[in-house]
Amino acid sequence: MGEAMGAADIRRVLSLLPHRYPMLLVDRVVSMVKDQSIHAVKAVTMNEPFFQGHFPGRPIMPGVLIVEALAQAGGVLAIESLGLAGSGKLVYFMGIDGVKFRKPVEPGHLLDLHVTILQAKRNICKFEGRAMLGGQLATECQFTAMIADPPGD
Repeated sequence: MGEAMGAADIRRVLSLLPHRYPMLLVDRVVSMVKDQSIHAVKAVTMNEPFFQGHFPGRPIMPGVLIVEALAQAGGVLAIESLGLAGSGKLVYFMGIDGVKFRKPVEPGHLLDLHVTILQAKRNICKFEGRAMLGGQLATECQFTAMIADPPGD
């Protein structure tokens, strides 16, 4: 059974992910269980730069960014679970499977990001992600990521 690792505020998230505005898509970790799962949140506001063009008059968060938010939550889980905080290691996408978009994500929504580790071998993890809006499924997918040194290191 995994060890409960608790919540993490934005300062902890920033210490675990290299992403910064406008690409940081995890605002807070609600709960995390080492080697198992994470529940994080993204507060979606009208101030997001992508809403300027997606779509004028009907702002909808691009689906690829919802998947990216899930991947960032998975990155936090992987880095914390492996004890790699501060190591400079990065989490890189290797594949995305079975993506389904069920509900549009709009300004004012609180996007709940639920990610579970399905399989982990050495530096490669397979995840399942579900983005929820008020308990309803908005997006689901599976993705694979590799933990490695930054390019040039």
